[in-house]
Amino acid sequence: MHDATPLIATIVGGLVLAFIFGAIAHRLRLPVLAGYLVAGVVAGPFTPGYVADAHLAQELADLGVILLMFGVGLHFSLKDLLSVKAISIPGAAVQMAVATGLGMALGAFLGWPLAQGFVFGLALSVASTVVLLRAMEERRLLDSDRGRIAVGWLIVEDLAMVLALVLLPAIGGFLGGEQAGASASIGALLETVAWTIGKVTLFVALMLIVGKRAIPWVLQAVSASGSRELFRLAVLAMALGIAFGAAHLFDVSFELGAFFAGMMMGESKLSQRAAEETLPLRDAFAVLFFVSIGMLFNPHVLVEQPWVVLAACLIIIVGKSVAAFAIVRAFGRPPKTALTIATSLAQIGEFSFILAGLGVSLGLLSEQARDILLAAAIVSILVNPLLFAVLDRWIARHEADVPDDGPSIAGHTVLVGYGRVGRRVLAELQASGTRTLVIESDEDAVRELRGTSEVELVVGNAAVAAVLDEANLAGARALIVAVSDPFEGGQVVRAARALRPDLPIVARAHSQECVAHLDGLGASNVIYGEQELAHSMFAAVRAPVDHAGH
Repeated sequence: MHDATPLIATIVGGLVLAFIFGAIAHRLRLPVLAGYLVAGVVAGPFTPGYVADAHLAQELADLGVILLMFGVGLHFSLKDLLSVKAISIPGAAVQMAVATGLGMALGAFLGWPLAQGFVFGLALSVASTVVLLRAMEERRLLDSDRGRIAVGWLIVEDLAMVLALVLLPAIGGFLGGEQAGASASIGALLETVAWTIGKVTLFVALMLIVGKRAIPWVLQAVSASGSRELFRLAVLAMALGIAFGAAHLFDVSFELGAFFAGMMMGESKLSQRAAEETLPLRDAFAVLFFVSIGMLFNPHVLVEQPWVVLAACLIIIVGKSVAAFAIVRAFGRPPKTALTIATSLAQIGEFSFILAGLGVSLGLLSEQARDILLAAAIVSILVNPLLFAVLDRWIARHEADVPDDGPSIAGHTVLVGYGRVGRRVLAELQASGTRTLVIESDEDAVRELRGTSEVELVVGNAAVAAVLDEANLAGARALIVAVSDPFEGGQVVRAARALRPDLPIVARAHSQECVAHLDGLGASNVIYGEQELAHSMFAAVRAPVDHAGH
């Protein structure tokens, strides 16, 4: 048997451990992210047993971030980005300044040098792309106003960190770094700033002028070949190639390059197909991202510096959140939007680690401060899903748009999901005179439904018991789960079955495996789309034959 290479060992070990501990976390009703992080700690150098290659794990994690940002770009137009610039640009700038200031204050209290406090605070100020986008995708918020603000905010932070990573070596001398260029002049510093901004501007211009036309054209041409394999390869080649080229030719981050590649590909009518083709790889490498974070964690810091770790966590979870909430409210946005943005930003991730590593190499940040930063990052990532769960319950309780006598509604059918299938189901229900209540969380769909006086509506995540209570599931005659994601649909089926063991539940599926999954969770009837289509086609062919026979 051939010895496993470090690359194969890292991928296999990371995914296997992530699956084991993720399944355990799910069984214990904890966020699966907790399991992925524990898997990283187990595979890391600070615990006995198997040790994965941390450098390779980080590079694999970078692929996940690239594909994730590419997927976001596919659903995010330039118009969307510009529509939130008035709040995202000043909001991100002020929030980063507040978090950096709090980090510097903590450093001054601990007697750290000014440079160390500055780098530490800056690392606390930027949120993780992966964590934020996973939370948004789980709640189908990326296409909503809240999602657009969050993504716009993220892009501004990304640009700020690109600038910071380029400028840190240049200003290290002014800050007192041991390895930085101490002889750097103000003129050289300004030249570096101008050069960096110029390269970023050139990249953006190139994508808007050339990429906007060339990328959809290439995608259309490959699609015309009829080869699904070649189409999938073209999507991945453009996503990864543009991200890599942006980083090496223009000093733009991989994430920003991938985002613009996706946004330009989104101009094509084939963007939805491109998103579906990259989804499996994106999810697999996103798991490796969390494993790589766990590998960096040194548990000893929790024993040696517990109060400092707690203080850093409070800056991330409380300080940043309060600042973001105040900023969003100051722009006149509703509390729901402000709380969503605040919760989204109450964590740190990949850019923080990159900045911390650079700070250590420049002598601006001690290894102990880096370990404190990593510990605080892991705690914030673990706490973030819990904060979102609390937020979901708050929104369901205070923001659900139901009539004052909502719980008294009875004998109705509850429809979950107002997408392509949900719209058709609702039309059939209305045509038959069936009283229907729709549960939906997407803000664009909610706006459309609110314009229809005949439809009663509950806004929220149907997998949350409080939302089902608002829809008076106890008095409903049936539940139709029309969401496309089988796992999301499964969560709704499980929650509904726990509340109403006798309720007829109809769900949709895309495969026999999904049928078995939903059946196992308690669905009364699962409609398998391809099977129903086959029956209809057979019936359409058989009808003329039967007629001729008679």
